[in-house]
Amino acid sequence: MSLEKPRLARLTAIITQLQSQQVVTARELADKHGVSIRTMYRDIRTLEQSGIPIVAEEGRGYTIMDGYKLPPVMFTEEEANALVTAEHLLLKNKDQSLSEQYQNAITKIKSVLGNEQKEKTEFLANRIQIRENQANDKTSSYLMSLQSTIASFQVVELNYLSLDNKASTRKVEPFAIYTTQNNWVLIAYCHLRNDFRAFRLDRIQELIVTSEVFEPHPLTLEQYLEACRKKFQAGQNP
Repeated sequence: MSLEKPRLARLTAIITQLQSQQVVTARELADKHGVSIRTMYRDIRTLEQSGIPIVAEEGRGYTIMDGYKLPPVMFTEEEANALVTAEHLLLKNKDQSLSEQYQNAITKIKSVLGNEQKEKTEFLANRIQIRENQANDKTSSYLMSLQSTIASFQVVELNYLSLDNKASTRKVEPFAIYTTQNNWVLIAYCHLRNDFRAFRLDRIQELIVTSEVFEPHPLTLEQYLEACRKKFQAGQNP
């Protein structure tokens, strides 16, 4: 007896999600697809019986055996349109490295689109305009390098120019990155100050990735931001 279409679509989506995350729990999968845990366990068994090498990591969740990849699935029209819109948004950001790498990635993604989808996305691309950063100014080119150092726990050396034009050299442990008012900002543990500091990427004059590694910081980004909020509130209410 063949699988009904909704379940077949769900099974395909489960494989895609397993390939896109390191580990995913049955509860996360069940919640995403609006089914019970019991149904999700049954779906996982079905995929295993179909030859998909799903590995259950006790206490963590499910993953697909390292190195196993399925051919790319087809995008829906809405998914393809979302990619086109994201392309316009990211090309207007002020970091050159992000724009270049996203263009490389989107070219590979577009290569799997069908001819009809390509025609529609190309048409749509000419009907989207992002009004922010219309001059397409690029003020930094360090975002991609810093993202890599965050994930690999590498110390970096910054030649930094503060907002009041004071130059300094800092060794820092990259922790997180956020964007505000079109500027990318690095949160890092500064060896000079022995504390976390924020560095605007457009004020970095030179970035050197060292071979030195550091122990991952135990706090999460949410905990760091909450501590910042408390400091701000304390300053507002002395």
